[in-house]
Amino acid sequence: MKFFTKKRIVLFLLFIFPLICFLILSTGTNNFTKLPILTKEVVDISEIDSLKTTTLENHISVVCFLGDETKSLQPGILALNEKIYKTFLDYKQFQVIAVYPKGNQTDVNQLKENLAAFTDMQNWVFIESSRAEIEGFYDTFNVKKPLVNLSSNNVFLIDKENNLRGRTNDDDAVDGKLYGYNINSVSVLNSKLKDDIKVLYYEYYAAFKDKNKNKADRKEVGL
Repeated sequence: MKFFTKKRIVLFLLFIFPLICFLILSTGTNNFTKLPILTKEVVDISEIDSLKTTTLENHISVVCFLGDETKSLQPGILALNEKIYKTFLDYKQFQVIAVYPKGNQTDVNQLKENLAAFTDMQNWVFIESSRAEIEGFYDTFNVKKPLVNLSSNNVFLIDKENNLRGRTNDDDAVDGKLYGYNINSVSVLNSKLKDDIKVLYYEYYAAFKDKNKNKADRKEVGL
């Protein structure tokens, strides 16, 4: 048939098919995979922050543990800044929290300067706390891999209800459970953390849309 020319098929694949996929996703309330909850209700960051700088509640947070290794972690933190922070800077309630022990202020200040040289720092939050409080905070994540000198190469994704999110079918994890995202791997940041944050935002968007639809339906029937 002349209608199915090569040009028309290419145009369909490039423009029409992606649009159909988008419409299917945007109209359905459960046509997407929700990001698994691995640990429920971790302790709020405000519990270990004497200045009460921020809270995990009602935020989507990426949490880093700098510990005593701020200098060695700096390349990974800079990669996190480029690949993740700048991508989601303008998203509502997004923040990156860096936790470090008292006495490590000099190295942290240097890191801040390096970040601020080419970054809007409004959603970077640095929390200073005692060593015991940092350990206690991390323990509530229920992650098998312990901190080393209060630091970790992994960062952790926390939702608006203080739940630790991740994956339960990750090909690179021994048991399939991905609790944290390795900042020293650009591929992990790009293909895992970035995608998972997008899934989490869409999850909240779909829930919000569904809630408004239910309100409209109730109004129509006089409830």
